[in-house]
Amino acid sequence: MYRNSKHTVIFPLLLAAGVVLGLLLGQFMGRNSAESQLRGILTRLTQPDNKLNYTLSLIENRYVDSVSMDSLVEHVIPLVTRELDPHSVYIPASEMQALNEPLEGEFDGIGVVFNMATDTVIVLNVIPSGPSDKAGVRAGDRIIEIDDSLVAGRKLPQNDVVRMLRGPRGTKVKLSLGRQGISGLVDAEVVRDAIPIKSIESAFVIVDGIGYVKLSQFARTSHAELLLALARLRSEGAERLIFDLRGNSGGYLDQAISIANEFLHEGQLIVYTEDRAHRQERQYADGRGSAQEIEVAVLIDEGSASSSEILAGALQDNDRGTIIGRRSFGKGLVQQQIPYSDGSALRLTTARYFTPTGRSIQKPYTIGDDEAYEEDIWNRYRNNEFFSADSIRFADSLKRVTPGGKVVYGGGGIMPDLFVPADTTEVTPYYVEVAGRNILYRYTIEYADRHREALNAVRTIPELQRLLDGDSRLVDDFVRYAAQKGVRPDYGQIARSRHLIEAQLRAYIGRNTPLEDNGFYANIYPVDNVILRAIEELNRTE
Repeated sequence: MYRNSKHTVIFPLLLAAGVVLGLLLGQFMGRNSAESQLRGILTRLTQPDNKLNYTLSLIENRYVDSVSMDSLVEHVIPLVTRELDPHSVYIPASEMQALNEPLEGEFDGIGVVFNMATDTVIVLNVIPSGPSDKAGVRAGDRIIEIDDSLVAGRKLPQNDVVRMLRGPRGTKVKLSLGRQGISGLVDAEVVRDAIPIKSIESAFVIVDGIGYVKLSQFARTSHAELLLALARLRSEGAERLIFDLRGNSGGYLDQAISIANEFLHEGQLIVYTEDRAHRQERQYADGRGSAQEIEVAVLIDEGSASSSEILAGALQDNDRGTIIGRRSFGKGLVQQQIPYSDGSALRLTTARYFTPTGRSIQKPYTIGDDEAYEEDIWNRYRNNEFFSADSIRFADSLKRVTPGGKVVYGGGGIMPDLFVPADTTEVTPYYVEVAGRNILYRYTIEYADRHREALNAVRTIPELQRLLDGDSRLVDDFVRYAAQKGVRPDYGQIARSRHLIEAQLRAYIGRNTPLEDNGFYANIYPVDNVILRAIEELNRTE
């Protein structure tokens, strides 16, 4: 993009334009036309008193040594954005794919879910009808070599393995596999193809009449995925819904609006945004939503941010359903991604969003102090907010009232209608050690190896539960395994944590079946007090 030259100033001009373009756009949004906006920007950039442009020109033409302007720009732009809000960021070209890929709904790869809990790549699941499935790769296989390069036993970083497996669709990769019961390696040639990324991790009937949906992010396909999930849950008898947004840090704004539209009635305000010129854009429900009558409980926590808060706020302010859990993150700023010609981009905050009652839920921040902003969640924990709603304070000036008379507050996240504290009653030092040292998870991998045929045959959650219920000594066998790995049993602590340990074991084993995350969440929810409270609330309202 930029090359060293002593004979021209065009490169620093372009650099300055790239750095400043997004920052100046907002100043000209109030003008009458795109032409006047562009004219104003160019005028500002070419002014002799433009210090950034002038400084770069001096460096390019007079600095004693040759300087890479490409390298310089990678340092300059982050310094500029650091003086804005915490969510305006510069994204280098090298990081764009990794950041955008989860939101775009697909990537090019071989179609397996794998883990490297040990020093070997273990295939946990194979996407049905995907490239690896067609090539004969099976769940439980160990990937020993990739394109004749040894990967087993080398303790390679997982990102390195991902890079070796991924590649442009249509290209081939050779896998040499270790397979239980087979001597020698099994070779498979996989033709890479487009692999869908699901933003809905799990959707199943959790108890009679209640469906459960776990949405991990607001990707380009999220609304379409939800419609399919709701249709299937209804066909299986679900009349009420738990919508889990915990840990969902956001994504595309339009997807949050489309999903909220499914639950709201015609004319109800979903969200509005306001730019620096105080111009507002309002989004209303169109009355064609497919879930307008379904009773819904939305789960949130401190990891629920941005689009998650837009959805939760829209339903809460319209007295639609019940918000359950802990206070959300508190991100009320809207970013626009402005690309540069080299593949990098500037994510620039261009507006604030407000919930239907007029709440801004953006938590306070100090310009340039990103560290304090990032420590806010830790401070909530230290202030006991995870365990007591009484520890949370809101200013009366931020109070709003919904049409149904419910009091809500802005100024720092969505406060749930029903606060559910973090539950640590079953957490003991023994559990912390076996979980923290990954012993618990490694046991489930070995368990899956021993029962691979039976697990691969599982097709429904009741089948999985019957299979696991038949192993009455699961926890005892794990305790012996942990002892072999150096964790001495403390039977008092084991008794206290037994329910938690058993749920974790069953959940990880369930994920090792074709049910994938449905198998996980169907077994972990009995120790999830937020989900249990949601089930209780939906049954009560019914």
